[in-house]
Amino acid sequence: MSPTVAEAHRVELSVSGMTCAACATRVERKLNKLDGVRAGVNYATGVASVECPAEPDVELLISTVRGAGYEAEPVPAAPPPEDSAPDERGDRVRDLWRRMVVAVALFVPICDLSILFVVLPQARFPGWQWLLVALTLPVAGWAAWPFHRAALRGARRGASSMDTLVSLGITAAVGWSLYAMFFRPEPTGESGWALLLDPRGALYLEVAAGVTAFVLAGRYFEARAQRRAGDALHALAALRAKDVTVLLEDGSRRDVPAAELRVGQRFLVRPGGTIATDGVVEDGRGALDRSSMTGESTPVEVVEGDVVLGGTVSLDGALVVRATQVGADTRLGAMLRLVSEAQSGKAAVQRLADRISAYFVPAVLAGSALTLLAWLLLTGSPDRAVTAALAVLVIACPCALGLATPTALMVASGRGAVLGIFIKGYQALESTRAVDTVVLDKTGTVTEGRMSVVELHVLPEAGRAAVLRRAGAVEASSEHAVAAAITAFAGAGADAEDGAGPPPVSSFHARPGLGATGVVEDREVLIGRRALFDAEGWSVPDELERLREEWEERGRTAVLSGEDGRAVALFALADAVKPSAARAVAELHGLGLRTVLLTGDNAATGRAVAEEVGIERVISEVLPDEKARVVRELRAEGRTVAMIGDGVNDAPALATADLGLAVATGTDIAIDSADLILVRDDLLVAPDAIRLARATLRTIRGNLLWAFGYNLAALPLAALGLLNPFIAGGTMALSSFFVVSNSLRLRRFTPTSTSDTTG
Repeated sequence: MSPTVAEAHRVELSVSGMTCAACATRVERKLNKLDGVRAGVNYATGVASVECPAEPDVELLISTVRGAGYEAEPVPAAPPPEDSAPDERGDRVRDLWRRMVVAVALFVPICDLSILFVVLPQARFPGWQWLLVALTLPVAGWAAWPFHRAALRGARRGASSMDTLVSLGITAAVGWSLYAMFFRPEPTGESGWALLLDPRGALYLEVAAGVTAFVLAGRYFEARAQRRAGDALHALAALRAKDVTVLLEDGSRRDVPAAELRVGQRFLVRPGGTIATDGVVEDGRGALDRSSMTGESTPVEVVEGDVVLGGTVSLDGALVVRATQVGADTRLGAMLRLVSEAQSGKAAVQRLADRISAYFVPAVLAGSALTLLAWLLLTGSPDRAVTAALAVLVIACPCALGLATPTALMVASGRGAVLGIFIKGYQALESTRAVDTVVLDKTGTVTEGRMSVVELHVLPEAGRAAVLRRAGAVEASSEHAVAAAITAFAGAGADAEDGAGPPPVSSFHARPGLGATGVVEDREVLIGRRALFDAEGWSVPDELERLREEWEERGRTAVLSGEDGRAVALFALADAVKPSAARAVAELHGLGLRTVLLTGDNAATGRAVAEEVGIERVISEVLPDEKARVVRELRAEGRTVAMIGDGVNDAPALATADLGLAVATGTDIAIDSADLILVRDDLLVAPDAIRLARATLRTIRGNLLWAFGYNLAALPLAALGLLNPFIAGGTMALSSFFVVSNSLRLRRFTPTSTSDTTG
């Protein structure tokens, strides 16, 4: 019986040396030939995910990958520090950039001179051949070396790839051109233009240079996008505490690296410190900022017996925590694993490219060889045979195919930047047409992501300005998020009413998790939760109590302010909804999409926000791994899910969804895990992002259809000798031009919403 997912042993290998989708297919096929192994190789991330029924033999897996012609090494369970890993992807990007610049710079003079010397033979001068050779060798040799190297490596294993076609096309074009320049007699008594239909003396160096430049450009933009594929894991790992103060049995303390912490050990968390691992509070109390892990906008008070999560921050109060989970077993470790697994998946477009490359290249090579043989048998003319075979190779060179995706992405990215949208790669686009459900994170996405005072009620006899001035003065001495919101509100109120600054405070005392006290203008001021007023024995009038209960039922945070033993005012705080949220949700509904609000906040807060913006369904009080689980459950129901989020806690869900959209004002991990980035802090850009993604996908599919249709139509003409390689090269260039011009139409993309203010 095959093992279940839980029973299977999983290992990931980082595979280097892959240059196209066919390489990933080859590695995957080799690994899957091993007994009991189920492997998937993602070319975009360079990761092979392998599942085995028993503990895997990593050395066997690595040797199998090497047998396929590539290098591999295990992916560490925890990503290393960012500065410890060599920037291999960055080196590749820089190398491709240098080669592309050389190819493009030399392509223009090569093209001009090649055409000149063919059309006007009288323009040839002594040594003209050596001039063309000097210009061509850096392009066909050094710039195109990655294609030649990959083709040779595949040839040694009896395999082929797109690099094989590119390399053979470049080599054949240069080889025939050298033969024509040095060994063919110069044409005489003929019109130069007649040579376009005659192989004698024709040169194809511009074809070699053009193929090299175009394909290098496609590889460069692809590699640049892949460079950041692993940054998400480093950003997650950065949340972990580096060191921790362990409390020993004898009462002494010892600072140790957080990685050495063990289950059952007690450690100290100082105010402002990061909790090193999951655990239970054994002593102390304080406010905990859990927004990075749960998305909660309001700090949560923790006391003895409460569970805390590694990666969260203690805002005030010292805590003694007993570790219950460490390393990969923590909530943060689970998030690392979820993002890694989601990024290792293979996109449908990539699988299609794998299948195509497995048949397209061998078919073209076979067609070129058959063309050569057929012409030799039928005519006995090597000139005609080589010309027709070369035409097949040149016209089949996948320039248009290589440009179909990157050019559309470049144009869409430029237009998207104007609209506040960033498209990370073509894998992001393939599900947009089928998306029917949009899941929105609450904090920082639908809401502003910070607490603010939304309402204030003051007893008539107390005086609004005086209460606001004294409460703001006390809260100005605190660093709590709630205190900061009240201080800002009080400052704005003071500026509006009397222009005076906050009065001095004496006898200030912070009450962690409850509030604060102080003496202002000879009055004792108490501000905080109802529990603080009860503990101090201060009275709360029925009017304020009824209002407090009402506001808390509506999901607001209610804070009492009292003077000299009695509550006199009530502040209502909330994470305010973004002004564009309701309109954006309405536009998503207009696209026929269902909406779901997903939040780590309580049910009352979630319902209040959903009702305000018009979201249909609310799922509240969910932790990061549960958010990803909710997305998986929606997908299991047959839904195609888009997720919009901004925080670390959204990263697994963003990576798990069919389409991830991250708000750029959020954390790096959320941005790295998403497919589309909403650059402008305006939720109206979300429906525009989906429209642009769909338009880009349609353009890419149209480009691919043209590229393959062009080859299917042109290859028979080339094989029949009806296309001179020079014309074949021009036709190939026209095909590429069509793909580029079709992609440029995306510059005219206009959103239906008014979020496009550029006109």
